Order: sequence, then structure tokens, then C-alpha cells
Amino acid sequence: MTLLDHAPTDLAPVRRLESEVRSYVRSFPTVFTKAVGPHLFDARGRRYIDFFAGAGALNYGHNEPHLKAALLEYLTADGVTHSLDMATAARIRFLETFERRVLLPRDLPYKVMLPGPTGTNAVEAAVKLARKVTGRPTVLAFTNAFHGMTLGSLALTGNASKRAGAGVPLHHVARMPFAGYLGEGDTIDHLERLLGDPSSGVDVPAAFILETVQAEGGVNVASDPWLKRLAAFARRIGALLIVDDIQVGCGRTGPFFSFEPAGLRPDIVCLSKSLSGYGLPFSAVLMRSELDQWSPGEHNGTFRGFNPACVTAAAALDRFWSDGALTADVQRRAALAAGRFEAMGARHGCPVRGRGLIRGLVTGPARASAISRAAFERGLIIETAGPEGEVVKLLPPLTIDDGVLAEGLDRLEAAVDAVFDRPPAEAPREMPEVTARIAARVGA
Repeated sequence: MTLLDHAPTDLAPVRRLESEVRSYVRSFPTVFTKAVGPHLFDARGRRYIDFFAGAGALNYGHNEPHLKAALLEYLTADGVTHSLDMATAARIRFLETFERRVLLPRDLPYKVMLPGPTGTNAVEAAVKLARKVTGRPTVLAFTNAFHGMTLGSLALTGNASKRAGAGVPLHHVARMPFAGYLGEGDTIDHLERLLGDPSSGVDVPAAFILETVQAEGGVNVASDPWLKRLAAFARRIGALLIVDDIQVGCGRTGPFFSFEPAGLRPDIVCLSKSLSGYGLPFSAVLMRSELDQWSPGEHNGTFRGFNPACVTAAAALDRFWSDGALTADVQRRAALAAGRFEAMGARHGCPVRGRGLIRGLVTGPARASAISRAAFERGLIIETAGPEGEVVKLLPPLTIDDGVLAEGLDRLEAAVDAVFDRPPAEAPREMPEVTARIAARVGA
């Protein structure tokens, strides 16, 4: 008999004992007991299609059998679980497999740093290294960015409510408009003018840090020309280019790295989430070898290079990145999803955004949350994104069966149609939208 044989169905212990900071259990109020591939099952036996995929940590689905077998084999053989950064067979296998499957085929001669196990650990290490190498304190981030919840990463993050949770000033970050933020104009023109003006008050940064697709920020997509201009400008002013590929890397947009189609060679790359392939905590910072100026132990962490995650990461790389099959599958499924999203958007007058298997339907905050609830009632897990939660965000496992993807999109479409058939939950604003947003921020 296992824990799952008599799993509780009552959420009362969660409400009684767990902090009010909990969030997803409020959106999806059930007790999940089992997960296989693109499906979650709750204690009452109901099956859900997962269009959330652990916020991008489960690109290969739940309990992928080949990765599970590799992990169980390692654990039952008493493989080393914890070792800080001492050498282990698991660690060496990951490093060599990553080099063979990812770095060498792309001619990327990066050194690999394994910091603490989460995405924010990778971001903290990356900006710390950029400041150390350049001697400049300021890092330039972009509007609607999300880079993590520890203080250094939070300073880079744009969302006001998340930043407010810090309780202290967040310094040494300048903010510039992301691609498309100013409408039709190219925001690189704005960036070049400010940094080229010695009286603009904006210091030349140690680095630019960005997501090529801003996932939490609302599925905002940077075009390849915009990315190329930013990279060229960074080189001209001696600033490093850091790509945070934590949520949209590891195949989410098709190729392993989201920046590949733009032909970028970032100075530093942050990876986490689906790097382990199995939902185990794991992160990495990739850097040009000449930037590897750390002294031994200068940046460390008790759980850096988590060995079980090294095992599943290596297995995932061998399983899914020995050829171009997964990339082709993602592109095919992305076309299917894009078509359905375009149809929903056209029917209800909603903008649609995305690349690969990350898609966004911009409905407004009240409707987006209502759509997420209506989808859950129909057996579909899907979250919202954007500064006000105004975007319904598609994030399924990359390996989802085409039929299950279509079934999930049917459920989503039914939820969208049902919500748009209701009267609007929000009264029309009497003041102009921009004024209303400012008033909301200051509590007017």
C-alpha cells in the first residue's frame, strides 16, 4: 500500500496549515495524485490535460518513462545524491552529454557553471559574473521581464506586485522598452539614443539581460532583427548579452535554445526548468570561456549540480536531442496550436502571440482568469500571464500526442466561448486606460 492508495481529497489541511502565499492550489483546487505524460489525475480519479507543464519545467511530460528508468536505476544502485561540486559519475556524464548533444553541434564553446538548483540561482550568478568581469554595476533589463524572486533577480523583474514583495529598494538596474513595447517603433533606436547621450542619466551597463519570449510577462515575442540589433549594440558598447532561456529554452520554441533562429551567440545563457527533463531542480549558467573569471568557491551553493537531476538531464539529452525529430514535432504541433489560437482570437477580437509551443490569447484580466477556471471545470490545466494576468498562456509538454493536443484545444475553445458568451465581469472604465492603470498602481 502506498500514499496514493488512500490519498486525501479534502483541501482543508492546506487551508489550515499552508501559508497564504500559495497560489496555484487556488486556481486548481483539487488534490493531484498521479501524473503521466500530458495528463494529471486527482484523488477522485478525474483526468486533466496539462497545458501548464510545471510552468515549463516538464517539456517532456510527467514521469517520462526513459528518464524515470535512468533515475530509478541510479537511486537503487546507491548513486551519490548530494555532493556539492565534488566530481561524481552523474555530474561528469551530464557535462559530457551536454557538450556532445548541445554545445558541439551548435559550435558553442561555453564553460558550464552549475549554481544553486533553481532558475533564479542561475540569474543571480549570471549578473554577478557580468558585474565582476566588466567592473560596471548596472544591468539593463526590459519592460515586462521576469527573471526570478530572489533580490538580485527581482530587481531585474518588471512586475510591480512581485517587486513590492521585496520590502527594500531594488537597485543597480536600468529598464528599457522590450520589442514592441512602444508600438510600431523599434525600441533599439530609443535604447541607442539614451545610452549614446552622456546626459541621459542612464549608465552604460555591465550587461543586457532578456528573454527572447517573455513568458510570465505576457508571451511577448522579440523578432530576430530586434535581437540581432541588440546583440550588435551590446558588442559596440562592451556590454555582455545574457539570455535567460529558463522558460523558453530546452526546445520550447523548437530548437534547443530559443535564440538559435536569430543566429545569436550570447555571452552568458541561463538554463533551468526543463534542463533536468524530469521536473527535478537543476540549473546551469553557460559562459564564454574568457568570462570564467571566478575564484574557487567565490559563488557556491549547497545543492549545486544536484546529481539525480544530472542523471535525468543526460538521459533527456540522449533521448530527445540526438537528432532534429523533437524540433520538427514542436514546429508541427505549434502550427496546429497557432491555427486554433488565431481562430479563437479572430472570433472574439483578441490579439494572439507566441512562438513554438508557447502561445498567448490576450483577453483582459477578468476574462483570462475566468477562462482558466472554465478550462479547469472541463478538465484542462492552463494558466494566465501578463502584468495584470490578462493573457491565457498555452504551455503544454513538447511531447504531447497530437490527438491529446487537439482534445485540450477543444476544451480551451469551449472555455473561451463560454466566458465570452457571458456579460463582462468588469464595468467599463470611465477614465482613459493609461490614467486608470496609473491610478490603480498608486491606490487612487
